[in-house]
Amino acid sequence: MRTVVAKLLLTSMAVPRVLSGIQPSGELHIGNYLGAIRNWVRDQYEHDAFYTIVDLHAITVEHSPKELRRSTVELATTLIAAGLDPKICTIFVQSHVSAHTELSWLLECTATFGELSRMTQFKDKGKNDESVRAGLFTYPALMAADILAYQADLVPVGEDQRQHLELTRDIAIRFNTKYGTTFTVPKATIPPVGARVMDLMNPTKKMSKSAQAQSGIIYLLDSHDNIAKKISRAVTDTDNQVKYDPPSKPGVSNLLEILSACIGEDPETIASRYSRYGDLKKETTEAIISVLKPLQQNYFELSKDPGQIAEILEIGANKARVIANQTVSLAKENIGFLAP
Repeated sequence: MRTVVAKLLLTSMAVPRVLSGIQPSGELHIGNYLGAIRNWVRDQYEHDAFYTIVDLHAITVEHSPKELRRSTVELATTLIAAGLDPKICTIFVQSHVSAHTELSWLLECTATFGELSRMTQFKDKGKNDESVRAGLFTYPALMAADILAYQADLVPVGEDQRQHLELTRDIAIRFNTKYGTTFTVPKATIPPVGARVMDLMNPTKKMSKSAQAQSGIIYLLDSHDNIAKKISRAVTDTDNQVKYDPPSKPGVSNLLEILSACIGEDPETIASRYSRYGDLKKETTEAIISVLKPLQQNYFELSKDPGQIAEILEIGANKARVIANQTVSLAKENIGFLAP
C-alpha cells in the first residue's frame, strides 16, 4: 500500500503543482494584487494550482468570529473576481480540510524548538510577551503542513515568508531522511516586479493589511475617488525630480514601482517621461483604476450570489481533501503509526 501511495504522490507530474495561501484578515490592497494575486491568475494556466484561504492562521491573534466568517467569504469572492477560475484551479478554505491540522502535529514533532524560536516573524510579533498565543509560535509548522500536504513543487512567497519556506524544506528533508520518502521538497518562487509595494504615506514600510492608518493603502475595492485622493497625497519629496532611486527617493520610487507593475514598463523608463510629480501621480491613478475596474465589477456581480461562492469552496475542499488525506496517510504510516 505504501509503495502505491508513494508512487501516486511523488511521481513527477507533467505540470508542476503550485500552492499559495492568504489570510482572511484585513482588506486586500493593491500590493496583494500586484505582488501575488495577479501572478496566481497567470500561474493557474501554467501549473496545477491550489489556492487556500488560511483561516487557521488568522486565529493566532485576537479576532472576531463574526468578522472572520465575513472576511473569509469576502476574500474568496475577491480572489475569484480577480481572475482565479475554479474550473481551472482549486480554491478552498484551510479549515475545511482537517488534514492540515493533523499533519501539522507530525511536523511540530519533526521541527525543533530552536528552529521555531529563530523565526523572525514570531520574534517581531511575540516580542517576549508571555501572553502571546502558542499557535503564533508553532504556526510555521502549520504553514509547512499547508504546503507539504499537497506535494507542492513551487510556492510563491514574498521575502518576509522566505524563512518559513526554508524551514518547510528542512522539515521535509528531515522527515524523508528519517522515515522514508514522503514529501516533495518545494522550491520558492519570488515575483521580480511589483512584489513589494510600499505604504503611500510611509514608503519605507511595506503596504500592509494590518496597518492602522488607511490613508497609505489602496484597497482593491476602493472607489475611484478614494484612489485618486490617496495617490494625490502620497509622500514624495521636495526636489520635484522624477527619478527611480529607492534608497534616496523612496516615495517617488514607490509610485514608479506601482505604475511599472500596472503597465508593464521598466520604472527607470517611466521616470524619464516625467518632469513633475503631479503628472506621475495622475498617470499612476489612472493605471490603478484601469487595473482594478474589471475586478471591482466582477466582485459586485459575484456578491449577488453568495451561494455560488459557498459551492465553489465546497468543491475545492473536496478535491483538496483527496490529495491531503493521501499525504497524511503516507506520513502516518512512515512515521510508525499503527493503521486503524
